[in-house]
Amino acid sequence: MEWVDVAFMTQVQFWNILEKVHQKSGTDIEKRFAVMEAELGKLSLKEVRSFETHFNRCVHRAYTWDLWGAAYVIGGGCSDDGFWDFRSTLITCGRKVFERALKHPDSLADLPFELGDSLQVEGLQYISGNVAKRLGGDVPGPSTPHPKRPKGKNWDEGDLPNLYPRLTKMYDIDPRKRCE
Repeated sequence: MEWVDVAFMTQVQFWNILEKVHQKSGTDIEKRFAVMEAELGKLSLKEVRSFETHFNRCVHRAYTWDLWGAAYVIGGGCSDDGFWDFRSTLITCGRKVFERALKHPDSLADLPFELGDSLQVEGLQYISGNVAKRLGGDVPGPSTPHPKRPKGKNWDEGDLPNLYPRLTKMYDIDPRKRCE
C-alpha cells in the first residue's frame, strides 16, 4: 500500500463533496449511500484515497466525550461502534453541522429533522473503500491511529440532561426518570 498524499484533495474539495451529498440526499439515509458512492465514483483512485484520509481525520477529531454524550441522548444509548457510526454519519451532514456539533453538541437539536437512529448508521464510513476497490485499488489505513480515549471529560448518564438540555427535551430522555 502506498502512502496517500492528502494534497490530492483539499479540505474545501472534501467538504464540497459532502455538502453535495447532503443536499442531494437530505434526510434519506438510503439515498445518502447512493449519492455518496456516485460522487466518489467521479474521482480518481488517488482522490478517493485522499478523501478517505480527510474522512478519517474528521472521525478522529470527533472522538470526544461531549459529542458521545449527545449521541447517547439522541440514540437512547450509544456503544463504541455506534459512536463510530454516529461520527461518520455526522460528517456526511456537511462541514457547518459537523463543526458546530463539535463546539456545541446540543446544537444538534437545531437540525431541521428528528435524528433518532438516522445519525447512527453503519456503512457510510466504508463507501470510499468500496469505491476504491471498484477503481482497482484500496484505501490505506488511517495515517494516524485512532485515539485510544475520547478527548475531554467523561460524563455520567445522570449528567446528560444538564449537559444537553435541548436534546434531552427533544428526545424525552431523562435518565433520572427511568427508575421511577
